[in-house]
Amino acid sequence: MSASLVSNPWLDENTLKTRSKPVPWEGYQRAGLVTSEELSLIKKVDRQPRARTESLLLSDGQSYALLYVRLLKKLQRVDTMQCILVLIGDALIDHEERIPLFLKAAETDPELPYGPLLRTLDTQDDFVQLKATQILTLMLSSDRATFHLHVLQPLLVTLSSQVQSTTIYKRDVAVQCLEALLPRSECRRAVWGTPGIISGLVDILKHNPGPQMSYQVGFCFWLLTFEEEVAEQINKKYDIIPLLISVAQTAVKEKVIRVIVATFRNLVTKAPSANLPSMLVAQLLPFSKNLCSRKWSDDDVLEDVQFLRDELRARFDSLTTYDEYTSELSSGHLSWTPVHESETFWKENAVKLNDKGYQQLKTLVSLMQESADPIVLAVAVHDLGQYVKHYDRGKKIITDLGGKERAMQLMSHENPDVRYQALISVQRLVSQPWVTV
Repeated sequence: MSASLVSNPWLDENTLKTRSKPVPWEGYQRAGLVTSEELSLIKKVDRQPRARTESLLLSDGQSYALLYVRLLKKLQRVDTMQCILVLIGDALIDHEERIPLFLKAAETDPELPYGPLLRTLDTQDDFVQLKATQILTLMLSSDRATFHLHVLQPLLVTLSSQVQSTTIYKRDVAVQCLEALLPRSECRRAVWGTPGIISGLVDILKHNPGPQMSYQVGFCFWLLTFEEEVAEQINKKYDIIPLLISVAQTAVKEKVIRVIVATFRNLVTKAPSANLPSMLVAQLLPFSKNLCSRKWSDDDVLEDVQFLRDELRARFDSLTTYDEYTSELSSGHLSWTPVHESETFWKENAVKLNDKGYQQLKTLVSLMQESADPIVLAVAVHDLGQYVKHYDRGKKIITDLGGKERAMQLMSHENPDVRYQALISVQRLVSQPWVTV
């Protein structure tokens, strides 16, 4: 990859401005911070035309790589750090082969080249921080021989802050850096262990970004879901399946749909039991059928869409009515599907909510306590009433789980349907004395 691939207009504009700023190199020499040899070298590239600096890097690249990181270690003024970072960036743009020259600086000083760059991440100046982020990303993503977790971790802390920022150019640079880092498995696992990054990426998608940012964030999720642990847990923790479906449904660019469909394929391939139920609840099957009928410029899209359709169809055909219900329950997206209002269903299945230590019942009560969606609340409290209607012994269990107290609270909810369903359920809860389990 090239450093030019991790950039944005704000960063490019400030890089251009920095190239023309004077730096008091002679003053640093007089203060004993720069040697005469270092001064001689830096003056040859300071504010010089690109052709001249390229010629010097070609003939004496190792000396300049060592010079730049040494100066960054010694000099703390913001404007000077800006200048040095620009020089490093200019040396690496379109010249990935020069990265080993910087890495070799460790032979002279073990703290180089990463130590000084990591310290700049703590600088309050946006340009210094983003330029250092860009350079560190380039070095880490290109250095395949060694995995530097001690370097990656502080970089990820910075990226977490940037990806959650309300400043557009910070988010833009952070997402591009993640795209560059995530092809590496070790980086994927480290990013997954940094929750602020994942929640930041989810939040970006929730705020309807443009097609390019939607694609880039989708690309990050696609890369992340190559890890089995991520594929198993990401929807449970971040409810990402309905969000990605929503993004794909409104996408105007084929590449956005392509990367989301590829992400779904990863989720199904790596962790089918964790994701297929939620995909069915979120109506991915009819959407995938619709996508199969479209014309695509990329054959891989059609192949992935057909794979999804076939996997979802096979799963759907094997589901019992109770499987459908538990899938919807585990997804957290309850809605007025026919099963909820079917007396036959509740007569046959109410007692099954007690299975596995009341697992499904606990999920139902948890949704009542935690969801802010009035439809979810109305359906959940309705189901609670249906459960005790058809399993009278369940009243004490519901009370012990906190369901009765929550149902009574929902009687004063602002939504009229929630109030009505809560009233019916509370009436059923108090209509007869408990039967002890």
